[in-house]
Amino acid sequence: MMAIGVFLGAFFFGCTTVFAVSSSTAEIIIFPEKIIQGEPFMATIKGLSGASLVRSVTFAGKKQNIIVYKGMSRTLVAIDLNKKAGSYVLSAVLRDGTKIEKTVIVEERKKIEEPFSIPAKLGGNTVASQKKLVTTLSSENDILAGLKTGSKSFWLEPFRYPLDTIFITDEYGYSRKTGEYSIAHKGVDFRAKVGTPVYAMNRGVVRIVKDFRNYGKTVVVDHGLGVMTFYMHLSKIYVQEGQLVLSGQRIAASGQTGYAESPHLHTTVRIDGISIDPIKFIALFK
Repeated sequence: MMAIGVFLGAFFFGCTTVFAVSSSTAEIIIFPEKIIQGEPFMATIKGLSGASLVRSVTFAGKKQNIIVYKGMSRTLVAIDLNKKAGSYVLSAVLRDGTKIEKTVIVEERKKIEEPFSIPAKLGGNTVASQKKLVTTLSSENDILAGLKTGSKSFWLEPFRYPLDTIFITDEYGYSRKTGEYSIAHKGVDFRAKVGTPVYAMNRGVVRIVKDFRNYGKTVVVDHGLGVMTFYMHLSKIYVQEGQLVLSGQRIAASGQTGYAESPHLHTTVRIDGISIDPIKFIALFK
């Protein structure tokens, strides 16, 4: 039964050193080259003399955060699951004012919808339970959407999986048909019996520790600059809000709390408030 659910070579914060820019050779490289709705990509500015940050980067007119990874300026871009497929422009302005652009093609994701049941502990498959599910999910999502993010990156090494053993039971991106409602699954479910250790996917600050009606016991870790990881349906939590956690630190134990019919760990990754496929996100840093 399905259930709801870098290594950074160096960061330079507040650095006043100005590196020379070879604007004539600068170009934008996209990884991966094929991008579909609901996936992230990494854009790299190549051809610069030294590990210099560019002045600014925008995607489809929206400003993006910039990191230095493996000696080059980069940005992480999230493609919303419902973003219209088509061509978009990623633009970078260099220190000397030069503007370079790259056309990014977003392909359409295959639409999949499957029936899904409401657990008996949340009222079962009744019209009243369906309405309450949608209403409470909305309020829970509002709380999670309001979490703050750090103005710099906290992560110092590659993102990792939250479990020692990875077996995906429910993938990202399909829709769950519950009565007259269709709810998108914007995360990945991993098989994990109750009590399985859950680890922080990277260094960051715990922004919320809360027991939700639908998401169950939940921890959210902010990795800075809009990158957040979510751990849901937990049985136990070992961290507190505001606590700095390290990559691989045990933060919780998996469980079956909230809208879950079997034990598992639901993991979500967000970039600038957009939930993307966690598996594709981790693959960016391999």
